[in-house]
This record gives sequence, structure tokens and C-alpha cells, in this order.
Amino acid sequence: MITRFLLQGMDRGLRLFVLLVLAIGIVLPLLNQLMPPGSALHVPSWVLQLIGKYLCYALLALAVDLVWGFCGILSLGHGAFFALGGYCMGMYLMRQIGSRGVYGNPVLPDFMVFLNYKELPWFWHGFDQFWFAAIMIFLVPSLLAFALGWFAFRSRVTGVYLSIITQAMTFALMLAFFRNDMGLGGNNGMTDFKDILGFSVQADSTRAVLCFASAFALALGLVISAAIVGSRFGKALTAVRDAESRMRFLGYRVEGYKLFVFVLSAAMAGLAGAIYVPQVGIINPGEFSPANSIEAVIWVAVGGRGTLIGPVIGAVIVNFGKTWLTGALPEVWLFALGAMFIAVTLFLPKGVVGLWSQIRTRGATRKARAPA
Repeated sequence: MITRFLLQGMDRGLRLFVLLVLAIGIVLPLLNQLMPPGSALHVPSWVLQLIGKYLCYALLALAVDLVWGFCGILSLGHGAFFALGGYCMGMYLMRQIGSRGVYGNPVLPDFMVFLNYKELPWFWHGFDQFWFAAIMIFLVPSLLAFALGWFAFRSRVTGVYLSIITQAMTFALMLAFFRNDMGLGGNNGMTDFKDILGFSVQADSTRAVLCFASAFALALGLVISAAIVGSRFGKALTAVRDAESRMRFLGYRVEGYKLFVFVLSAAMAGLAGAIYVPQVGIINPGEFSPANSIEAVIWVAVGGRGTLIGPVIGAVIVNFGKTWLTGALPEVWLFALGAMFIAVTLFLPKGVVGLWSQIRTRGATRKARAPA
């Protein structure tokens, strides 16, 4: 029953794409672990880290696409859900350091000792257990999304007004997390992680597993999103996007549909942030920056809004360009990002995936018109 539900929205192209994502998450780590460093087939650990980071960004883009592409909610605050998931993972990783920190305190993280904390804040309790941290990774972003969505959707806040509210939310959280008295590291955030589940985060084998976890999480996100979009619930979501007033007139509780998909996408973004943190080795309030949420929207627009595959491709394309340009021409990167968004808006309104679909459609039309 569950398998049938999960596979009902997946066409042949999406199934192949999911298999490709899983293949990347399996083959690259294996090449890193099994091939000697001098081999042409060896994948360096820094490449695994980079690929894992791209896959986490792709999952974030998929979460944005679920609410924007299929429900018409333009969220400019999904970076906050991503960062909250990352902070939950960071709190777990900091508790694993124990007495190996600079100050040697077995309970308090180094930044708390430096700031003269006498005891662990109440909200840190439980984060020494992975199962508790895993629950919080989903629960904290979901609760925030539920609270925001409950009031916004019941009040029928839509369009640009909702976008401004979500952006204000992430900006407010960024300012709050910059404060040292929040007990979350202040502007320095959390870093110097040692272990995850008893394994060194710096070990090549751990990086390989984290890369696979990123790929698996993205594949699972694609399957769940496809199942929802392909169901009767998903058809109603699309109708809400295209004609919300008509759906209300027909008797549908539109706010319920919006709230469900908004909370689900927040949980997906939180998971992406949680897998991202041990791979990059740091989490700080900069992740709450509104610019990060806007970048995620650009990834979706570049790849193709409302296509599932498009946001993944867009996230990889834009971040690969960012990686290359920030190294080769750092002063040009922001201009390139802006030019890319303008070009996509003007010439590729359906994104890269939409362009590919148009090319295939034109090719099929020409074949059909060709004389036998």
C-alpha cells in the first residue's frame, strides 16, 4: 500500500533520475574508499564534501519547489528552516566533544565556558543523544512553519505579503541567533566538531557515508514529493495554486492544504541543513541570512519551477558556478547570479528542464509533420 502510494507519482524519467542520484551517492564514496589515492578513479575527500553539499542544497531547493511550484507559496524564509535543522545537528555534535574541548569541560561547550555559563541551558538537554537530536531536526522547523502558516493561511495572507513575512521571520531569527545570550554560540556559531555517532567527522569514511546520506535524503525527498504531487491531494494543491478563490467556492479548506505542504517542506529543509552541517564543519547565524533563502528561490527558477527534477538541477548548476566563480573571479559572482536570474526570467520562464521539454516537443512535432 505504502509502496504503491510512493510510486504512483513517478514517471519513467523521474525514476531514472532518482536512480542516478542514488548511483552518485553509492559510486563516488566507493571510489573514494576502494581506489588508491594515485588511481585515476580515486575520488578525493574534498570532492565528496562538495558533492554532499550540493545534494543538501538540492534537497533545500526541492523543499522550496514543493510550496512554490505546486502550491503557489513563494517562501523567502526556507533558509531559516535549513539553518534550524543545522543548529539542531550542531548542538548534538557539540555535546559529543565532551572533555576534548579547549577548556576540557565535559558538559559545557567551549563557547559557554568562555562566556562564563555556570550550567547547561535547559534547551540543550537531550542533545547528547542522537535519537533526540534527530527528532528535533524535524520537529523544530516543522513547529515554526506550523505556527507561521497557521496564522498566515487562516488570515488569508497570500502573494507578496506572505513572502515579506517569511523574509522578516528569517531576518529576525538571524538577529536573535547573533546574540551571545541565546546560548547558541553567538556570531561565531558552532564548530570544531569531533564525532558523529562515535565516528570522526574528519575521517574519509565518515565523509563517504555523509555523501551517501545526502544522496539518499534527496532521493527520498523526490519520491515523497512525487507521491504527494501525483495524488488527489497533489491535484488539489495545484488547483489551489492556479485558482485559490474557486477552490474556496467549491468548499475546500484551502488553508489545510497549504499548511500541510508548508510544514512538510520545512521538515525537508531542516533535514537538508542537518546533513549539511557535519560536512562543512560549522553552523553560524549567517545561514539565516535572507540572501540564502532568495538564492534557493533562484535555484528553483533556474532549474524549472513545478518540475521536481528542475530544482535539483538548478541547485547544482548555480552552486557549481558559484564555486568556480568565487575562486576565479570573486568580484563577479553576485553580478553573474543576478544576470542568470534575469536571463531565466526573460528567456527561460520554465527553467532548464522546461527548455529541454520544449526541445523534445518541437522535435516530436517535426517528426509528425515530416512526410512518410
